[in-house]
Amino acid sequence: MKDARLRHGRASLALSFFVQGVTFALLVTRIPAIQDRYGISDGLLPVFLAAVPILAGVGSVVTEKVVARVRPRVVLRWAQPVVLLALLGVGAGSELWQAAVALGVFGLSVGALDASMNMMGVSLQRAYGRSIMLGFHAAYSLGGIAGASMAWAGAHWDLTLLVSYLPAVVVLLPAALIGSRWYVEGAGTETDADGQREEVSSGVSVSFRLLLPLCLVMSFAYIGDSTVSNWSAKYLQDVLGSSEQLSTVPYNVYMVTTLLGRAVGDFGVRRFGAVAVVRFGSVLAAAGFGVVAVASGAWIGMLGFTMLGLGLCVIVPQTFAAAGRMFPGASDTAIARLNVFNYVGFLVGSPLVGALGDAWSYRGAMLVPMVLVLATLVYAKSFGPEPARYGGGHERPRTVDVG
Repeated sequence: MKDARLRHGRASLALSFFVQGVTFALLVTRIPAIQDRYGISDGLLPVFLAAVPILAGVGSVVTEKVVARVRPRVVLRWAQPVVLLALLGVGAGSELWQAAVALGVFGLSVGALDASMNMMGVSLQRAYGRSIMLGFHAAYSLGGIAGASMAWAGAHWDLTLLVSYLPAVVVLLPAALIGSRWYVEGAGTETDADGQREEVSSGVSVSFRLLLPLCLVMSFAYIGDSTVSNWSAKYLQDVLGSSEQLSTVPYNVYMVTTLLGRAVGDFGVRRFGAVAVVRFGSVLAAAGFGVVAVASGAWIGMLGFTMLGLGLCVIVPQTFAAAGRMFPGASDTAIARLNVFNYVGFLVGSPLVGALGDAWSYRGAMLVPMVLVLATLVYAKSFGPEPARYGGGHERPRTVDVG
């Protein structure tokens, strides 16, 4: 019976990751249409784009406080519908203030959603006793591909944002609510029937000093990811001389290779260990940036972006998993804090590459995320084996002061 509950919980959480992938892709791939609908100037657009990850960071911090009282599954059950409704609000409005409110709600709720999803993923991985985190993020990548395809169809047939978003929300909102009935978390805390957290003394608090290496790795990974999502098309067209149509291919290739890498990544972790997988992914991603920087043509550039997808895709899920292993008695807190650096990397990456590209060259700018991703090797030991668990006759983890 317990195994069946875990399987159902794993499937329902994978659905949640998939829904979030669809939702986020529908938003970011229609930014030009959003700008046109609300008359957002080019000068004001970066403010709107920056506000979403900043508010998402706030939402992640708030989630850390909320899960001290209720379980992450309760947060996720209600955050996901709010994200979907906020997306619908972006498509339904007509005034600038309406866009600001809808995007603000989207940012806050997506931070809570990302944090609670990964808390539950780490908890389930602990219950399974083997690596399954990459599978959840593979579901997110699959959702991203589906959402980007829906967005392409909406743009191709010149559909309004509301008409583009409404079918996805109508289907995914009830699916997410129904799926949330089977959310399950692993051991570590006790809850009552309403999902209220009962007090469990773990004797462990989260040291930022110990968590910092993982925070840096998370930022580096998302600097690399945002470089691809924001600059791959421009790089292929302006630097490597591709056609406009061909310039749209690298991001799709990147998403597909991300999906493939995550689909098989858990097997690699089980066979070779998380440290080896993260090291291999870091070297492969850095090599991909190097290929992009020296590419003589569009097809060589796309080879580099393919390498990037296969390399970067393993790092983020394993970073969340490593935080859970590092603080087994306070994994929810560790993941909420770590999740903030997802948005730090997203905020830093695109402006950094753009500024370097304008001031120096876009080929040279690609070397910066290459070096940052390669720096993950310095912190690879932080992805090491799970420490001894407390309780049941195992060694109890020592108390760590907040630093």
